Amino acid sequence: MALSPVVEEKLNTQINKEIYSAYLYLTFADYYEGRGLKGYANWYLVQVQEELSHAMILRRYLLDNDASPVMLAIDKPDKTFDDDLAPLRAGLEHERYVTSLINDCYAAAYAEKDWRTMKMLDWFIDEQGEEETNATDMVTEMELFGESADGLFSLDQKYAARTFTPTTSMPM
Repeated sequence: MALSPVVEEKLNTQINKEIYSAYLYLTFADYYEGRGLKGYANWYLVQVQEELSHAMILRRYLLDNDASPVMLAIDKPDKTFDDDLAPLRAGLEHERYVTSLINDCYAAAYAEKDWRTMKMLDWFIDEQGEEETNATDMVTEMELFGESADGLFSLDQKYAARTFTPTTSMPM
């Protein structure tokens, strides 16, 4: 089944946004690396891998449905940070934005009665729920415990333990 042009365009745009997310989170990792917070840097480096994985899932879906992936220009992230909480807040804001984009893709698929794409996007909807929860928790933990050296050290150690787990198959 060929995708409608509207759904194909939305998914191509989403690929671009996922790659931008990786690019953005790399700047977060660089900020934390510069601060000596290697655990937070690790957390965001894993996030970079996740976002690139999401882009590849969408790319594969387009190819498997006789559609053409279109690589768009990636915007330069424009965030700068004055404290350790700022990247976390920016990450939460960004995840909420990505959720709205996934919802737009789903709405386009629904309007086209594209049930297969909706089923594939169900995985992304669940994933975004997890992404927003993680981002919210990171903000909350930094607000509660990040003011003290011991608390920040403990949080940094926690985030150093995160590892990337690739998606083993196409979500469907």
